[in-house]
Amino acid sequence: MTQDLARIRAFVQVFDAGGFSAAARIHGRSKALLSKYVTDLEDYLGARLMNRTTRKLSLTEAGEAYYREVRDILTQLDDLDATITDQTAAPRGILRISAPRNFGERTLLDPLFEFTRLHPDVTLDLRLEDRMVDLVEEGIDVALRISRMSDTSLIARKIAETSVAVCAAPSVIKAYGAPKTPEALKGVPCIVDTNMTGQANWQFVEDGKTMTVHVDGPVRVNSPVGALVAAQKGLGFALLPSFLSDSAIQKGELVPVLVDYLPQRPFLQAVYPHRRHLSGKVRALIDFLVDWFEKNPVNA
Repeated sequence: MTQDLARIRAFVQVFDAGGFSAAARIHGRSKALLSKYVTDLEDYLGARLMNRTTRKLSLTEAGEAYYREVRDILTQLDDLDATITDQTAAPRGILRISAPRNFGERTLLDPLFEFTRLHPDVTLDLRLEDRMVDLVEEGIDVALRISRMSDTSLIARKIAETSVAVCAAPSVIKAYGAPKTPEALKGVPCIVDTNMTGQANWQFVEDGKTMTVHVDGPVRVNSPVGALVAAQKGLGFALLPSFLSDSAIQKGELVPVLVDYLPQRPFLQAVYPHRRHLSGKVRALIDFLVDWFEKNPVNA
């Protein structure tokens, strides 16, 4: 059984690392041993799992199906080991994290890299991308999201408060005036960030009730940074995360409006799959981030 697990683990390690040489460096094993383990596994299964060339390594159809299953099994075993052995042990192993690109690049790099520096046995695999990642399917340990939970198969823990701003360049305010109510946005050009929940349907709170205003304008872009630049260029009003808009507002490049109508926004959350045993590395990361953002508040 131990030998079987070693072969399976070698197969997963090689693919995760992108090759035999990289896996050997990361896990402190010889390239020849890893190659032998993978070959032995293929012989045992009677199927080729990997296509190997001098430049590229890829999984066969059988390899992809096998990888998905055994990766989850190994993760569960690792999590169980971490729980039963020593919960106070230093975090170790590969930590796969997903986060939105713009927020990640501007706000998350410092704490994530500091966590990695403090825990040298952790290998950080950070994936910054603006899409809703399937944590289980893609083997992600934890996703950092600014959203409300909708997937009941996941668990979320609040990390930090967030906020947004509706704002426009001074030239736009001069041309159209500052809207007094959210309804006034229907008659002015607005910039739509198609990555944002609701897209062109912006939510506000009036007299304690949530209201939605459909906006339109000359720009639709799937990037909050794109929406920021468009607003700075005077192309319309934009609904922006405050981690992007605050600096422009302080410089006078943008003017905030409708401040009293903004709803409570979703939190920055750490989202992870339902598991009976949460791995020590994920628990340590979440605790670290909660402490980091308590000391370094962020508007997002």
